[in-house]
Amino acid sequence: MDRRTLIVSGLATLGTAGCATAQPGGPAGPGELPPPSPSATANPSYSTGQAETYSREELVNNVSDFLGVTAEAAGGAVERAFQDNGRPTAYIAGEEASGAFVGGARYGRGLLYMKNRQPIEVFWQGPSVGWDFGGNASRVFTLCYNLQYPEVIFQRFPGVEGSAYLVAGLGVNYLRSDDIILAPIRTGVGVRLGANVGYLGFSRTRRTLPF
Repeated sequence: MDRRTLIVSGLATLGTAGCATAQPGGPAGPGELPPPSPSATANPSYSTGQAETYSREELVNNVSDFLGVTAEAAGGAVERAFQDNGRPTAYIAGEEASGAFVGGARYGRGLLYMKNRQPIEVFWQGPSVGWDFGGNASRVFTLCYNLQYPEVIFQRFPGVEGSAYLVAGLGVNYLRSDDIILAPIRTGVGVRLGANVGYLGFSRTRRTLPF
């Protein structure tokens, strides 16, 4: 079965629930998120040790399929992130949008995947300063480093100054809180959205105010 068909069916239930709590200014409609791999849902119980990591090969395929780019482009972005941070323990596949041209807000929604855990829905929001494209939605695939438990994602992650770079048309920048590093990978209009990030705050439900 085509991966994009699986993506749509995998989020049908979450999309229905999300509509009941959606606030104006959020991304338009549910994103097409990739289905969890068998290893991600085989055992939803929590392990007592460190979280398992993802290999370069696993992530290149997922990034390529989800963002709709070639394997070569996805491989370049993933390889750079691996060189800087090592192997990630989780990833988030979702979409985000900016709500204003200058000094606006950004909102996002996606699924957080970790091996041997059920994927969970997460929302993020934050200020967006700079020349963003108002109202345009963009897919984003975020690598998560040193995230041992999914609940730890629910906090604020400041942007790392000077960390943004472009590889084969894909934009990557880093956000960090203590030892946890997030590396969002964006394409299209999302490249400019990522370059202007100040911080992102993650939550279990969608919030109206990004501050």
